[in-house]
Amino acid sequence: MTTFLPQPVVPAQRRPGPAGTDVLTPLPVSVFMAVRDEQADLAASVARVLEQDYPGELEVVLAVAPSTDDTWGEAQRLAAREPRVRVVCNPAGATPHGLNAAIAHARHDVLVRVDGHAHLPPGYLVDVVALLESTDAANVGGRMVPEGDTPVSQAVAVTMSSRLGIGGGAFHVGGEAGPQPTVYLGAFRRAALVGVGGYDEHFLRAQDWELNHRLRLAGHTVWFDPALAVTYRPRSSWRSFAQQQFRTGGWRRRVIETHRGTVDPRYLAPPVAVLAILAGLLAGLLAPVLGAWLALGLLVPAAYVGGVAVLGLALARVRRLPRAVAWRMPLALAVMHLSWGSGFVLRSR
Repeated sequence: MTTFLPQPVVPAQRRPGPAGTDVLTPLPVSVFMAVRDEQADLAASVARVLEQDYPGELEVVLAVAPSTDDTWGEAQRLAAREPRVRVVCNPAGATPHGLNAAIAHARHDVLVRVDGHAHLPPGYLVDVVALLESTDAANVGGRMVPEGDTPVSQAVAVTMSSRLGIGGGAFHVGGEAGPQPTVYLGAFRRAALVGVGGYDEHFLRAQDWELNHRLRLAGHTVWFDPALAVTYRPRSSWRSFAQQQFRTGGWRRRVIETHRGTVDPRYLAPPVAVLAILAGLLAGLLAPVLGAWLALGLLVPAAYVGGVAVLGLALARVRRLPRAVAWRMPLALAVMHLSWGSGFVLRSR
């Protein structure tokens, strides 16, 4: 039996028509992106936006930061081929600065964020703009769906979308549609976004969470819908994954320091684990000098290694992962926990 789902109704605005009549036209949309070192992925990401079957006016604003590759040239070539693409410069280089620059140059009042590593699914713009109007929210978004193409990136992808990673945020693991603290990417009303001051350029990372927190403090709704699933290409090496998580942990601490009421136990677990492991190792090293009983401290890192091994392999079994990915799962979990936790403890930038 085939079930036919109702198609989302694209919100429209009235404009003057012939003979004093009104004509309904779909709301125009500005997609904004801050990109850096994205030469390899930028064309594919922008193509997913331009291929959207959105009936209204659409533009893509790319804020390009100084890069180690030819991201600027790639962006200019895209703009030369497609009049709906515009390029602006982000000399500061940081993500929030680029997002604000793109928003400032965007022409429309519906602003949809897209990441340089993200690939929008068909119908995304229609769905997200319809939800923005039907929920009366200031920001609407959904899930990040990491998809790797190598054994390492596949293990990273599973870790990022698991509650065994850094907790169970809905935008990572899914959940019921409704208000949430934050969402992946997002479609914003310009008035609400500008009203809270846009992205805080102090937060070089975690700027999405911090922005959504300020939107909620201002009385706005941040609406999550699990059906809005956007593919994300995760890091493909242990080093780049560890660096990403290390910096993210440090900036999460800065968010907590700025907004004291945002402390969540799931964010404290990794730094507690790091400190406990270090204390256990130190106790073991001091055991020959201060007393053999201190060697019991080595049980802490041993317990962590054993626990991560069991949980990682169990997760691989549940997800039915290929063997080449499965044996990497314990390492992926450990890299995420310890890198994120270390960044939090050291307040990394």
